[in-house]
Amino acid sequence: MSPRKTYPSDLSDARWELIAPTLRTWQKARLDRRPTGQPAQVDLREVFNAILYLNRTGIPWRYLPHDFPSHNTVYFYYAAWRDEGILARLGYTLTSLARAAEGREPEPTACILDTQTVKTSTDVPLASQGTDAGKKIVGRKRGVVTDTLGLLLAVTVTAAHLSDNALGIRLLDQAKNTWQSLSKTWVDKGFKNTVVEHGAALGIDVEVVPRKTGTRGFHVAKRRWVVERSLGWLMLHRRLVRDYETLPTSSEAMIHIVMIDNTAKRITGETTPTWRDPPLEHKP
Repeated sequence: MSPRKTYPSDLSDARWELIAPTLRTWQKARLDRRPTGQPAQVDLREVFNAILYLNRTGIPWRYLPHDFPSHNTVYFYYAAWRDEGILARLGYTLTSLARAAEGREPEPTACILDTQTVKTSTDVPLASQGTDAGKKIVGRKRGVVTDTLGLLLAVTVTAAHLSDNALGIRLLDQAKNTWQSLSKTWVDKGFKNTVVEHGAALGIDVEVVPRKTGTRGFHVAKRRWVVERSLGWLMLHRRLVRDYETLPTSSEAMIHIVMIDNTAKRITGETTPTWRDPPLEHKP
């Protein structure tokens, strides 16, 4: 069969070389547990390309183009990588590599917390939705932790009615468990004393960065602008503009996929194609 034409969301060879070791190690471990030991016939790169395509375009699983593996196959791998923590592990590995490429220590010592509330689709179970009273949005709330470069260190997705304090505690626990070196974080004033005290118990100094007094409308807040930019990166992917996922863990996985792609591009020096760029041509 002749090679298919490329999509703008496809992995470059350089990015695939960063991602492949983690996925191949997972595949080998899975094959070793098979009674037959038969190798899988699926191209992992094409599976990951299909997930990137879905994430970027926002289509349902069943609408994946036919030149990808079947949507059932792609979803099987996606669900396995989600449930076994492979996507999170891959994302954090790339975060360390990107930091080293920028001349930073692989383990961050400082981070920024923020939340984002998004509407949910009609397919999302009511039990996992809520109402954000402040923003008057029915949906889910995303909490993210990034380093000072904007790279993902932790993520959690909950019903929108959960307070920033509750999310902040969960995020601090998750981030500290993964990155023991963390000792400083910046947050907005939505995070109250409860988060500050919890951070102190974990050995993390939590500094609240308020808005500038007397300044109306948008303005750049010290340190916090970094995580706000990262949340903006998520909104460039149609699958994340609204929450379509049945499980909150699937929403978290979709965020990991965005950041895996963005971080890999950062390491290889690539940029995300826009509608202004000429279409990609297949290179045999």
